[in-house]
Amino acid sequence: MNVLSIKDLGKIGRDEPLFSGVTFGLNSGEKAALIGRNGCGKSTLLACIAGTLTSEEGSIVTAKECGISFLPQNPAYNPLDTIRDHIFKSESSKLKVIQQYEEVCQKLSASDKLDSKASAQLQDQLDQLSEEMTQRDLWNYESQIKQILTTLGITDLTPTMGSLSGGMAKKVALAQVLIDDTGLLLLDEPTNQLDVQSIAWLEEYLRTTERAVLMVTHDRYFLDNVCSSIYELARKRIKLYTGNYSQYLEKKATEAEIEANTEKRIESVLRTEREWLLRGPQARGTKARARVDAIHRMINREKFAADKGFTFEVAGRRLGGTILELENVSKNWPRPDGSKQNILKDFSYIFRKGERLGIFGGNGTGKSTLLNLLTGSLEPDSGTIKTGVNTVFGYYQQNPQMEMAKEGCHVPTVLEYIQEAAEVITLNNGKTLSATRLLEQFGFEGRMQYSAVTNLSGGEMKRLYLVRLLMGNPNFLVLDEPTNDFDIFTLSILESFLEGYGGCLVVVSHDRCFMDKTVDTMLILDGSGMVSGFVGTCSEYLDFLKQEEKKQLSKEASSKESPAKAKSTSEVQASTEAQASKEDTSTAKAPASATTVRRRTYKEQQEYQSLEEQIMEAEERKEELETLLSGGETDFSKLGDLTEEYNALTAKLEASYLRWEELAELKDY
Repeated sequence: MNVLSIKDLGKIGRDEPLFSGVTFGLNSGEKAALIGRNGCGKSTLLACIAGTLTSEEGSIVTAKECGISFLPQNPAYNPLDTIRDHIFKSESSKLKVIQQYEEVCQKLSASDKLDSKASAQLQDQLDQLSEEMTQRDLWNYESQIKQILTTLGITDLTPTMGSLSGGMAKKVALAQVLIDDTGLLLLDEPTNQLDVQSIAWLEEYLRTTERAVLMVTHDRYFLDNVCSSIYELARKRIKLYTGNYSQYLEKKATEAEIEANTEKRIESVLRTEREWLLRGPQARGTKARARVDAIHRMINREKFAADKGFTFEVAGRRLGGTILELENVSKNWPRPDGSKQNILKDFSYIFRKGERLGIFGGNGTGKSTLLNLLTGSLEPDSGTIKTGVNTVFGYYQQNPQMEMAKEGCHVPTVLEYIQEAAEVITLNNGKTLSATRLLEQFGFEGRMQYSAVTNLSGGEMKRLYLVRLLMGNPNFLVLDEPTNDFDIFTLSILESFLEGYGGCLVVVSHDRCFMDKTVDTMLILDGSGMVSGFVGTCSEYLDFLKQEEKKQLSKEASSKESPAKAKSTSEVQASTEAQASKEDTSTAKAPASATTVRRRTYKEQQEYQSLEEQIMEAEERKEELETLLSGGETDFSKLGDLTEEYNALTAKLEASYLRWEELAELKDY
């Protein structure tokens, strides 16, 4: 079923149309990506489809009852809303019922503060909502919602949106979109701010969901594993390439080769035709006039133009014998409850020439803090950091717009921003360029140079920030999420530059493909202050984690012996101990028969068999309770009941095991 139809859509950009004549559609369940250069209008097109922007021409039609959920690059929210308020802001009647149910559960969890009448009223509401949840088959939907929230690390729904970090706010916005009851997802850079494990989960979710998906992303592994069609926005038009991103690259290369060869053939024909025109033939005949018209059509054709390229470069600065040395460095951050979180604990590391490190860890484990310590932007609580006299850092931070347009200061134009660093730039080949010419080489042409930096797209702003950073000729590059908002073309160029970069390199990035191509060693932060190392790429480390997880699961499975199996071990042990006791007391006055193990009575035998079954059932229930307790449950009333049952069951199991071991030491009846 067709869920989205777009016809002849057009939108005006800064100076000229961003795109025009855009026509395409999506079917239910289809997974498509929208790719193109920074500034070509990808985010604008998604916003037009979502209805947050209006287009100057064309039409957008969605299937009735389909519904659209839109995740923009920078989600808007009311800072006073709680996470629960934001997540359940939807027109879906299903979500409204679930929200009411969750709110009543939360109120009931504080029932000790309510009088009996209010508590009874809440219980009546809960019963009614529970019945409606059952009738509308919403329990499974609620379970899916909790799974999404838990996977994204959202376990407490009470904090306000204004109190969240940028990364957590993006996660909450993503969760809102994923749990919404709609048939079409529009996602603009959904992997930004997510850790690698969350990206892997999101990848699998989108790949298997029945909803249609149209997304903008630079993550090439993500594109390969999720998308079955690629829409390229280029030259103000859109073009479909069926297949994933790897297949798109193959088709694009073939297409470029054909276009280039066609252009050569046309130019060859035109050389001959121009000579014919210069001879001044009389175009009185029909054939002659048709030939002249054909020549003019060839001359005025839309000529093939290869994508304009650029190259990041630095002149190269020598590193000294001492580059950067950390000795017993520790750093803590205060928690809201007054305690301290260990970010680093007694961390020591000596950087050597050509070091290429990737920093790996979940959100909040201290990756950016470590980078700030390395570059001297932050002082450690203890320990020493020694920087070599010849070490020059180039520190690419996550939010360049904060540096480029500081509050209360003049917002520079694109040209002014580069001229602040240098009026004339010396390249590594010794040639010099003016700031204007340098900007032209990196795609900032004409009027764009006189636009405020805040008018640039996210990708354009970050490309400009990187250009200025490299103008300082650093020999130690520190990159904090450099791939966010870059288009794939710019990423490929940056990767090529870094592959040949001779200085030290430290990278934090959630982009697995980028990490695989730029670093060869990983430092892993576990969030408790400890740092471990792994020699290999990001993908190799993730494979290692999967293998370790399989080993652990296998180990746990093999260690969970049934009571029946354990019984035979106990019997052997009892028999061995009895025999040893027999031998040890052979010289004693007591007769040997005194050490013989007695048989169970009939009643004890019945108890023994019953205990085996009870223990196995109790272990299964215990595992179920552990799953429920770690599943992101936010209903405190339910949590209290589950915890109480879990504690009682644990105590009962301990007593049952003790009694079972006593009986296991006796012989069978």
